[in-house]
Amino acid sequence: MLEILKKTMPFQVVSDGMLQKIAMLGRRTSYSTGALIYDVGDKADDIYIIVSGQIEHMLEPGAQARRPVRLLRGGDVFGWAALLEKHPHRLAKATCVEAADVICINADDLLRLLEADADAGDVVMSRFATMITQDYTVPDLIAQLRHIQRRQQHGDIRGMNLTLYRISSWLKSPRPYQMLIGFALFLGFWYCAVEVWKLPRFREMPGLTTVIREWLNPNPTYGLSIYTAEYYTHIWISVWRVTQAFFLATALGVPLGLFLGWSKKFKEYVFPVFETLRPIPILAWVPLAIVMFIATESAVIYLTFLASFFATALNTMLGVESIEESYIRAAYCLGAKRWQVFLHVIVPGALPFIFTGLQISVGVAWFSLVAAEMVSGQYGLGYVINTSYIMVRYPTIVIGMITLGLVGYATSMMVRVAGDFMMRWRTRELALGGQ
Repeated sequence: MLEILKKTMPFQVVSDGMLQKIAMLGRRTSYSTGALIYDVGDKADDIYIIVSGQIEHMLEPGAQARRPVRLLRGGDVFGWAALLEKHPHRLAKATCVEAADVICINADDLLRLLEADADAGDVVMSRFATMITQDYTVPDLIAQLRHIQRRQQHGDIRGMNLTLYRISSWLKSPRPYQMLIGFALFLGFWYCAVEVWKLPRFREMPGLTTVIREWLNPNPTYGLSIYTAEYYTHIWISVWRVTQAFFLATALGVPLGLFLGWSKKFKEYVFPVFETLRPIPILAWVPLAIVMFIATESAVIYLTFLASFFATALNTMLGVESIEESYIRAAYCLGAKRWQVFLHVIVPGALPFIFTGLQISVGVAWFSLVAAEMVSGQYGLGYVINTSYIMVRYPTIVIGMITLGLVGYATSMMVRVAGDFMMRWRTRELALGGQ
């Protein structure tokens, strides 16, 4: 029975341990030539896997299948109506064309087993969805497949919150310790180059101990440390400016990139202008920004927005252009309208590129913010760095730079987490082996 299950589409990628459990649910049944296995309207409780013989599977007209009649042979699966939420009754008539030997598996028992290993269950149900769409040509029914309920079980890591699971996996991997070693090497080189070896290019720089002493000092020499309220005011204002610019760039850049990649005519009009403006440095926009926006705050946000906008739009366009044409043609062949192809093929297909662009975008936003705050800001980390340079407060410059790096890293990580959350479907699709 294990060998038979391995050949069936839904169970091909399941582990041997799970296959053994599924096999224990199976019941072998034989049918003679011409026997009726079930008819339209019968109660749907089992799914069937053909061991030998041939079975004619005829879907009712209401199922709207593009190929309602199929001749099934060994390894084929039928009776999947038992896995649908809204159809507790059969949608087809199954008749033996010749004597057949089949395996029957109760759908409720199978779902309970899959819920015990929700990750494997997601893969199995995804492959059932693929089978219903490709083999039985009824894509409208896949939305009605019953969902795997994830249960939190003591000692079962798969039932834990996904974030906690990822943190646990990360801590068990060598990555965090390699990261610590990397930071230790960097800080060690900084300390030795400035305070021990006093290398020519580094001797005038503030040393590691000087910066840490100033940063953690309740009474800082230059007026800025973790104990001063002004420090957090600068951080908050910079974060708020980047947040506004980033969301504005996302709201405008993602739709523009989608249309640039989706419509060739739109791209012919817009892309040459887009590519002409994109290479212009942010500092070159400063005079115009001050002229266009009377308020200094608006000018800073505008300058921060620009580079972020171009990065978001360009990556989104590349994401759309990376989608294989066969997926679009397949959607049209299945009766999808143009707007449905855009929403269900183009947008999901471009999401990996979009979130890569957003990670680049939020980093570029910080670059632009520092330049904008140096020129026309009154508060913020860029203002701190520029003012400290003018006032010859070198330890404060380094404090501002390190704070900028930490906050920027945190915002990039938030974008990455949001992307993982919105693209959980990729895990299931990758598990299908590209089918």
